[in-house]
Amino acid sequence: MKVSYIIPILLLFATSCMKGKSADLVVHNAKIHTMDENGSVEEAMAIKDGKILEVGPERQIMNKYSADEEIDAQGKEIYPGFTDAHGHMMSYARLKLSVDLLGSASMEDLLVRVEKYDQKYHPKAIVGRGWDQATWGSTELPDNTELNKLFPNKPVVLHRVDGHAALANQKALDLAKLNANSVIEGGEIQSVDGKCTGILLDNAVTEVMKVVPDFSDRKLREALIEVQQDLLQYGITGVHEAGVSHHDLKLMEKLSSSKQLKLNMYVMLYASEENMLWASKHGIVKKPHFTVRSFKVMGDGALGSRGALLKQPYSDHAHVQGLLTTNVEEMNKVADLASQLNYQLNVHAIGDSTNRLVLELIQKYTANIPDHRWRVEHAQVVDPKDLELFTKTGAIPSVQPTHAVSDQRWAKDRLGAARLKGAYAYKSLLNACGIIALGTDFPVEAPNPFATIRAAVLRVNAEGQPMGGFLPEEALTMDECLMGMTLWPAIAGFQEGHLGTLEKGKDATFFIATYPMNESSDFNQLFSERTVISGKTVYSIQ
Repeated sequence: MKVSYIIPILLLFATSCMKGKSADLVVHNAKIHTMDENGSVEEAMAIKDGKILEVGPERQIMNKYSADEEIDAQGKEIYPGFTDAHGHMMSYARLKLSVDLLGSASMEDLLVRVEKYDQKYHPKAIVGRGWDQATWGSTELPDNTELNKLFPNKPVVLHRVDGHAALANQKALDLAKLNANSVIEGGEIQSVDGKCTGILLDNAVTEVMKVVPDFSDRKLREALIEVQQDLLQYGITGVHEAGVSHHDLKLMEKLSSSKQLKLNMYVMLYASEENMLWASKHGIVKKPHFTVRSFKVMGDGALGSRGALLKQPYSDHAHVQGLLTTNVEEMNKVADLASQLNYQLNVHAIGDSTNRLVLELIQKYTANIPDHRWRVEHAQVVDPKDLELFTKTGAIPSVQPTHAVSDQRWAKDRLGAARLKGAYAYKSLLNACGIIALGTDFPVEAPNPFATIRAAVLRVNAEGQPMGGFLPEEALTMDECLMGMTLWPAIAGFQEGHLGTLEKGKDATFFIATYPMNESSDFNQLFSERTVISGKTVYSIQ
């Protein structure tokens, strides 16, 4: 036989042998951003039993593996599934069941929405969320005068967009036995001339909500599945749920176990007595797509409602400095238990005073825990002098870039020019820590991760404002932003062994983007064309 005939036969034989390797799924004709340490971009990958067998060139993967299913990505970009490092699925579910006040243009608009909701559902009590007086052209918080006239006999509690303030009618205040003389640690009941205005801050909101009936578990489960669908369309495959009650923990765990909740959930427990007893009994819980190993502590309030605790008074309110919503003794108690259980401690810290306090707490309790990964949630206003404490303590900043471009309308009024130097300082935090986890704080902001990219990289909102970007010196690069939504949240949640990159042995969890992502992208048009979790398609536009 001539040599010229032998070579093709041998190649055919070799190819057939290579093709004999079996896979459940092969994805090819793609631009796969692996997010590995080299920033590799590959063309194809083979998947079996929910894990990645191999990522590599098109010809190599297609010749080596035969699969039950193939996905032709048609040259589109593939990324590891995004993780929202700070979201509130349970709050989002309740928002779907409440009066939607997001985008309300005025107090009059708010009242109309509440009336329509009441006429449609006839609830025993009315709960709403999403109003923001700043969008009404007002710097002052509203009062409940008109609300009392419309609803004299039905309790109404309407949460501000940040969740740290609420407008309650007199009926709700009466049921909760709150008045102008009531004292709530870590909260405030605002009054004028001895009469409640209806505005409650932080822990005072918690008190009034105790007398408002919650939605049924059935409705909450249905709403959670809707929330999941909202997230999957954006390529979000995981959420760090930033604080749950014991009731909500059990509800989410059951949904995850029944595989109705498909997202990778990293759950933070609110540090209630019930949750702390549960954690002491069960320790670290790791199940498929469901992990519990952290406590969430509320350190202070929000900047928009002047509840964030600042070192000096607010620039636009000389007699207000903010609120510490969890006292130092209680914080120490939770930190001590976290260190005993090898739990992570994640503390909500907005103001520069709270950030300093939390960093000192982390320094105190983690000195002998080299890989603690304790987190500062928001790290929104940090005294530049305190940045070195992030480096010393190994604390991980967990931030929400869309807050920067939402708050830029009034942030300077609240803080003054000098304190803006340490506000929304994502680049400075990254330089200090070497890692930064990105989220949205949904439903405070929309869960759209592409809006996160726009806010982090360009420092502008959907309208391209402000011109030139808000504090542009604190912008992240595109690569840093993508790391902040893939690998770095995985590290911040002790999940980097199976999530965050598209590499051999890791979960086949990814999405195919509708359009290429770069700084000049139309971020309003970016979505996921297909979202895959552990090798299974969980969302597709086709």
